[in-house]
Amino acid sequence: MLHFKNYPQAAFAFSSRIVGICGSNGMGKTNLLDAIHYLCFTKSYFSKTDAQHVLHGAQGFRIAGQFLLEDSQTPGAGGVEVICILRENNKKEFFFDGVAYDKFAAHIGRLPCVFIAPDDVQMITGSSEERRRFTDALLCQLDAVYLQQLISYNKVLAQRNSYLKSLYNGAAADPGLLDVYDQQLLQHGNYVFEQRSIFLRRLLPLVQSFYFSIAGAREDVGIAYETALHQPFAQLLQQARQRDVQLQRTTQGIHRDDLLLTLGDQPFKSIASQGQRKSLLFAMKLAEFELLKENKGFAPFLLLDDVFEKLDEQRMHNLLTWVCVQNSGQVFITDTHRERLASALSQLQQPMQIIELQ
Repeated sequence: MLHFKNYPQAAFAFSSRIVGICGSNGMGKTNLLDAIHYLCFTKSYFSKTDAQHVLHGAQGFRIAGQFLLEDSQTPGAGGVEVICILRENNKKEFFFDGVAYDKFAAHIGRLPCVFIAPDDVQMITGSSEERRRFTDALLCQLDAVYLQQLISYNKVLAQRNSYLKSLYNGAAADPGLLDVYDQQLLQHGNYVFEQRSIFLRRLLPLVQSFYFSIAGAREDVGIAYETALHQPFAQLLQQARQRDVQLQRTTQGIHRDDLLLTLGDQPFKSIASQGQRKSLLFAMKLAEFELLKENKGFAPFLLLDDVFEKLDEQRMHNLLTWVCVQNSGQVFITDTHRERLASALSQLQQPMQIIELQ
């Protein structure tokens, strides 16, 4: 790494499947995980703006990594180099084994990765946007067509909203132009809706199984796909057109979908304890991991940032047992306490590496 976040220059060699990263707050544990995420997704896990991740006073950054691939379908499977460069002019370049991508979207899913960070609990307690981001991040790694359809949908949505915002002082909307936008939303949105519906049917039993494994108790956890598209999308857009013009935004579509999380017959976030919320978060993320593994034929990278907080000892042991013993993929785990991290990992009796940042 060069000039990335708090790293003027640094290099790391990961010699074990299980890697613990420890150090005080501010030493760069999360930044190291985010560098790995950059090489898997072409972007940060935390921010959409690349310039925010340049070391203060520098003009750009460079991240490079050597990956050993287990995907037998990849030509020349083995060691490949992945490089991400942000130039002084804020132009980003991305290379896979020496070949530059014309479109970064072509890289998504090639190095599957699951990241779990403390603020991810917002996926359980926060707005629908957080749960859509989880759904889309997984499906985009599983299905390149889904990624393109979602990109196209969001582009048309932005154009339609921009047009609606341009109407002011009671100006009449052009029905022909809105018809064009609506047809394009239908074309892309229906595919996304269908794939999300299929995804939920696969996700729910996995989440329930992982939740039981982590929490150690059978609780009635449910996930429902909350969408208006059970009614034909074209009809929804037509019915909402007048309201859209008044509000100057598109009020119907897949961009408003949600995952409804329940415990028994109550909203999960309303009655669940912190431990239950954290258990459900991990269950959903591990279900994501399992679906990626099933689809790709090999385990994705698993990045666990500060996971020891707000989980009791038994839940943590259950989580680490699955992550490190039952799972065969490479795992990175950060913690502020070296002794706690080393003790928890040594109990698993698996080869491990501890990296201490100072």
